[in-house]
Amino acid sequence: MLNIMPRAERAMIATPHYLASSVGSAILQQGGNAFDAAIAISATLGVVYPHMTGLGGDAFFLMHDAAAGAYIGFNGSGKSAALATPDFYKAKGLQAIPQRGILSAITVPGMVDTWWQVWEKYGRLPWEKLLEPAIEYADKGFPISRNLLYWMRKDESFIRASEPLSSLFMADGVLLKEGDRLIQKELAQTLRQIQREGRDAFYKGTIMQSVVKSIQQDGGLLREEDFQQYTGEWVELLTTTYRGYEIYQMPPNSQGFTALMMMNMLENIEISQIPRASANFYHVVSEVIKKSFKDRDLYLTDPHFREIPLDRLLSKTYAKELWNDIQAEPLKASEHLSPAIGQDTAYAAVVDEEGNSVSFIQSLYFDFGAAYVPGETGIIMQNRGSFFSLDTACANALEPGKRSFHTLMPAMVSKDGKPYMLYGTQGGEGQPQTQLSILTGVLDYGLSIQEAIALPRWVYGRTWGEDGDALKLEHRLDSDVYTRLKKWGHRVEPVNPWDGIMGQAQGIVIDEKGFMSGAADPRGDGLAIGW
Repeated sequence: MLNIMPRAERAMIATPHYLASSVGSAILQQGGNAFDAAIAISATLGVVYPHMTGLGGDAFFLMHDAAAGAYIGFNGSGKSAALATPDFYKAKGLQAIPQRGILSAITVPGMVDTWWQVWEKYGRLPWEKLLEPAIEYADKGFPISRNLLYWMRKDESFIRASEPLSSLFMADGVLLKEGDRLIQKELAQTLRQIQREGRDAFYKGTIMQSVVKSIQQDGGLLREEDFQQYTGEWVELLTTTYRGYEIYQMPPNSQGFTALMMMNMLENIEISQIPRASANFYHVVSEVIKKSFKDRDLYLTDPHFREIPLDRLLSKTYAKELWNDIQAEPLKASEHLSPAIGQDTAYAAVVDEEGNSVSFIQSLYFDFGAAYVPGETGIIMQNRGSFFSLDTACANALEPGKRSFHTLMPAMVSKDGKPYMLYGTQGGEGQPQTQLSILTGVLDYGLSIQEAIALPRWVYGRTWGEDGDALKLEHRLDSDVYTRLKKWGHRVEPVNPWDGIMGQAQGIVIDEKGFMSGAADPRGDGLAIGW
């Protein structure tokens, strides 16, 4: 089930939807750079992958500016409403924030601000040109893809319960089918306003006013001041070294540091000497994952509200201590429990012929987010705020104006200062795990980026908003692997051979000759394009 892996010398694009990849390619060929293409791809994904991402969601951009030789990041995650407090929910008799509906839509979407700030700093083409493809697909429609249909069917109850969603995804009381044309006129109108007026239309103008008016009428918490005061943040990236490479991740409130912790631990072993399809491999990576997740769950939140001891967590000394703990433990699976984490996400990567590189990811949190559309905006609001805790002693406790613990984590690897690999995936808790799989596949096992993405994957813990604490493994391994892992104490749950629960990963590798290889996940609707 391997996709064709393109190789190219001038440019490469890899996204989870073929139309978004085509848009990125067109922008580059019209004279745009990687930053322009990333914005156009991001906007298009918000139209053609409406179950995964959109104007109502967040984004993280991890970038390499070739001219400056700099690696930089932009955190476009939203802050909670000023009215959002634990007491508000507890007064309603709630012990947790609802996962869906108006009371889960409590964070300002950061997507549009991300586009604007990245374009202002690095863009080359006119702003209007970057949004035009998304507007055209929203206005004239596009064929419903396999993945979109899967999630429409899975979330049919939410779609039926929402008049705005049912009017989009149903006809005569029946869900649209794969290949049917999906038209989003209201979303097209909203995008046109942003095209004409820029970010202020969304955060200060008529779009904001319409969104807030509907939210207030429906009993929600976001107000005009929340939008007016919002801005994303340029951030300094986190890094670690691994076998002569440097790995870049976004800082908290992203969970990116967990992937760095994992690689620091694995550096204490020659993982390549363990057969990739063996029970030993899955046992080792599972235990490494649990160690990093324990610290993640303890500390991760908005760093403006709580101190996170990153120097210690990312030190090689601490990684050695954690690795020694794993080695000292009997061969059995330790327990890990965490709240349900969603993974409705879209990851994409772009490299242009000047060497600029953008590794970026965006999300509504759960599939179809809060399943709430304010008024006639066509915007599906994210439910990211539902992950806040109402326990005030928790690091991720709900507080006004706070960014939540965030699963989004685009990544990049450099070699001798130059970008070597861009990679990322959907997946909630699965994101750092799949990144570990891809990274070891390429760097330790010598696989191509396409082969690494196609490896049998696993996901440990709770994801897609569902309860469970099993080690889910794709059913493409010898039966002995599952038997051994169960014997060692893992709660193994075989899933489909190419299971959507593993998310959709994309990646680009740039070799020492300057040739680029791109890959899109065969589990999704993506495409890699290069020339």
